[in-house]
Amino acid sequence: MTKLRNFFIVSVLMASITMAFAHTSFSDDSHDIKHEIWDPRSAGPITAWTAPLCENGRLLIQPFFFYNRTRGTFNEGGHYKSFKNKETKSQYQEFLFAQYAVTDRFEIDGQGVYQQNLHHVDGRRAASSGFGDSYLYLRYCTFDETKWLPQTTTLFQLKIPTGKYQKADEDKLGTDLMGATSGGGSYEHSYGVILTKKMRPFIFHADFAYNFPIETRVDGVNVKYGSYVNYDFGVEYFLPHGFNLMLECNFFKQGDRRYDGYLVPASDVGQMLICPGIGWSDDKIQTLIAYQRTLTGTNVDVNDSLVFTFTYTF
Repeated sequence: MTKLRNFFIVSVLMASITMAFAHTSFSDDSHDIKHEIWDPRSAGPITAWTAPLCENGRLLIQPFFFYNRTRGTFNEGGHYKSFKNKETKSQYQEFLFAQYAVTDRFEIDGQGVYQQNLHHVDGRRAASSGFGDSYLYLRYCTFDETKWLPQTTTLFQLKIPTGKYQKADEDKLGTDLMGATSGGGSYEHSYGVILTKKMRPFIFHADFAYNFPIETRVDGVNVKYGSYVNYDFGVEYFLPHGFNLMLECNFFKQGDRRYDGYLVPASDVGQMLICPGIGWSDDKIQTLIAYQRTLTGTNVDVNDSLVFTFTYTF
């Protein structure tokens, strides 16, 4: 209960800060700015969704390049334990995200990832590479942005377990398992909402999704991963000459899992990430480089990540 309360408090603080910036920005706008169409280009945040869709009939491609360096873990009590005895763990990930607008209000998206995992502990080294889990998204623009209200987009998400999730090789030190944090081997269906509001020179983003993993079988055991929520807050600040600054905060909280119907105590998973970045964009291409850090968590690796992404629209 304490973990949930802490996550809720941080979420409220992020929302309060966002609204405070928004109020200041709106109050300082001149009469001309209020009535002028302002639609700057950017790559958006790293994890948080943006509500605007592609233009009708256009295809947007966005690759992401991650380098993740693990410095330790958060245990079941949320306490940090750093690696010792020269243990190292790292990962390279290459994501490809694509958006296609079927109409002005409906969009089909997809995401896949290829990754390389490396682990060195007690004089043993292991490395593996392969595809991770894949995602299919359907997005519908429910409400357009108005003077006072954000653009609102609803989201359906399907996770497809394309990453290896069982029959791990002991000599690989866990590097050959490629499933998502929410649980390898399980299909998931998710439902969410995305909000975006422009208040020059800021754009604010928020999203929330509830996710339902489907029972699966892993190494001969029936596994039911806990349902989970993820929610994100992001803000972009636009500068002259195509530059922009970005800051986002990401939350993930998942309940305990069940093995063959039996609840596994203290198997819940949670984390909070912070991610600042800087981008540059023009009408053809939008770029962003960012640093992502795990601040708190439960039963997760503690990562420092460097991320680069760009978008291109056909």
